[in-house]
Amino acid sequence: MKLTAPKIADYALLTLLAAIWGSSFMLIKIAVETIPALPMTTARLVVAATVMLVFALASGQKLPRGVKLWTMMALAAIFGNALPFTLISWGEESVDSGLAAIMMAIMPLTTLFLAHIFTDDEKLNRWKFLGVMLGIVGLVVLIGPQKLFFLGHDVSRELAIAAAAVCYGISTMVVRFIKGVPARAMTTGILLTSVLIMVPVTLIIVDFGEISPSTASITATVSLGILQTAIANLVAFFIIQKLGATFFSQLNFLVPLFGVLFGVVFLAETPSLNALFALIIIFTGVGVARYGIYRSLR
Repeated sequence: MKLTAPKIADYALLTLLAAIWGSSFMLIKIAVETIPALPMTTARLVVAATVMLVFALASGQKLPRGVKLWTMMALAAIFGNALPFTLISWGEESVDSGLAAIMMAIMPLTTLFLAHIFTDDEKLNRWKFLGVMLGIVGLVVLIGPQKLFFLGHDVSRELAIAAAAVCYGISTMVVRFIKGVPARAMTTGILLTSVLIMVPVTLIIVDFGEISPSTASITATVSLGILQTAIANLVAFFIIQKLGATFFSQLNFLVPLFGVLFGVVFLAETPSLNALFALIIIFTGVGVARYGIYRSLR
């Protein structure tokens, strides 16, 4: 699909997707209260893959073929679903949902850096580079420079969430290079691959006899599978293929705002001044990088 210039409707779709993904941090926080990160992630992916498989078959779309194509989709499954879902869920067992959402602002800056390496039309300039550096500074401020030298339980989980943001950046670039596959078929293939990766790992590691899920956790997990994974991924892949990885990366300028908002309203979380200051620095970095994109387009 040839990239097109974004219109108002495209920005509206991006905002809707940001709200959906922003709510996922709140739902993850609810889900991991009684379901550990690994089985919750696997259950979420099983629900999502089932929904997308039924949807794809009902619409007459067949799963793609070819070793190279499935290799790319396997990479997207690992870096777009299996790894980040697990890392975020594990992190949120002790980290506030709003703080986890703020860390996702690192993703667009990761995408800018990777796009410079792997594409011919999205190269870094000094403004983009400055944006990436501000993002790194913001992350250090968010976690706390003194904590980075004495990694504790919470810091490890915070870094896991930050690593998930990097995974999303890698996944965005991988999807950018998957050509000629309808969004529904690609979404289904990636989710099925994610399930094939996660189910064996979960069955080996998890003792299901120790899990007593609450109704709230089960409901949150099902919602994460249907809305925040299946439907959201379908919309995301459509946006990436139509408008490119860099436009899509603006999503994470909005996701932290929605994530913090949902955490404050529904979970009574209160972001620290340190977190808000870090958010301002990271958003400034994204804004500077966006100016760099504008300059390069001119």
